[in-house]
Amino acid sequence: MDESWVVVAKYPYSSEAQIYKGRLEAEGIQVHLQDEYTIDTDPLMSHAIGGVKLKVRKEDEDFALEILEKMPKFSLTNEGEKIHCPKCNSSKIDYFTTIHDLKTFLAFLGSWIVAALPFYAAYEYRCANCKTKFKKL
Repeated sequence: MDESWVVVAKYPYSSEAQIYKGRLEAEGIQVHLQDEYTIDTDPLMSHAIGGVKLKVRKEDEDFALEILEKMPKFSLTNEGEKIHCPKCNSSKIDYFTTIHDLKTFLAFLGSWIVAALPFYAAYEYRCANCKTKFKKL
């Protein structure tokens, strides 16, 4: 039996990957998360290493992709409503961690030096359609 694993999705945070992992496991698919602990240790490294990789066995790839296609992929407000781009009004919005100011950089550097989680992180939204970056509305 071939036990090769393939990446079917990538997520910036392990908490997001866990949701999709649980859904696939509920369908009887074996799932492995790669780089989960690395990103939990330092969330700012997520984009540098390509996020948390959701892997399934090769023979389950098509079924897993079919299930993932049916699940919502973009950011929602705390009330569960879609977030819209202020420029093009698209609801295909990604949420990510960023280093854009001195405070964020110092928090990242300090956490790296002491090998701890950052005490401060900055977040932005990015429209998947027009690539506009914006902060929480």
